[in-house]
This record gives sequence, structure tokens and C-alpha cells, in this order.
Amino acid sequence: MADKPRILIVDDDPAVTELLELKLDALFEVHVTNEPREAQALAIRLKPAAVVCDIDMPEMDGGEVCGRLRADPLTQRIPVLYLTSMVSSAEVEALDGEVGGRPGVSKSAPVGEIARRIAELIAAG
Repeated sequence: MADKPRILIVDDDPAVTELLELKLDALFEVHVTNEPREAQALAIRLKPAAVVCDIDMPEMDGGEVCGRLRADPLTQRIPVLYLTSMVSSAEVEALDGEVGGRPGVSKSAPVGEIARRIAELIAAG
């Protein structure tokens, strides 16, 4: 059996990361951080197939995390999926699956949809 793709989830809310880690573990090798400032160093160390990043975080927002990943040659090719509670699943669908100009998914989406979006992002990699 092939190894599961490794993903890094970045969200300041431990309840969100714990739930996603539990629900996505069957499909992915899940790593999480509740400290967005650690995301780049973790991405360099872990070499994930994708990063799933909350947009609205108080100390460093998802745009800043994504910008740092894009600016570093060691992480610039890692695809990022924005995770947000600011829009519903229907709104994300109406936006053709993009939030803030990047692939995105609503936190209110069923876990199966979140997993599908991660898998699509990795496949398009």
C-alpha cells in the first residue's frame, strides 16, 4: 500500500486542527500547527504535499503564511488550500472553489468535501 500524502494544517484554533486531524487521518499523514508563524519552518522540515491554512488568524493571517511559503524556494511549490469560516460551502462553489484568489474550502463543508479538495490540489500539484 502506498504511503499517504503528507499535509500540514495551519489554524489558530486547536479544536479545528484536532477535528480535522482525526477526520482526515485515514486519507492523509496529517501534521498540524496552531502557530501560523511556525508554518514555514514546518513546511521546510515536513515537505508536505499540501498546506491547508486558515485565512483569518489573529497573529498572522493565511495570506501572510501563503506569501512566506511562496517567497521561499524551499516551499514555493507546495500548494496551499485556504480554509475559512467566512464563507459557506455554497459561496465557495459560487466562487469556483476559490477564496481570496486561491483554492479554498469552507470550514462548514462536510469532511469528505474538504478531503476531496485537498486530494485535487495534490493531484494538480
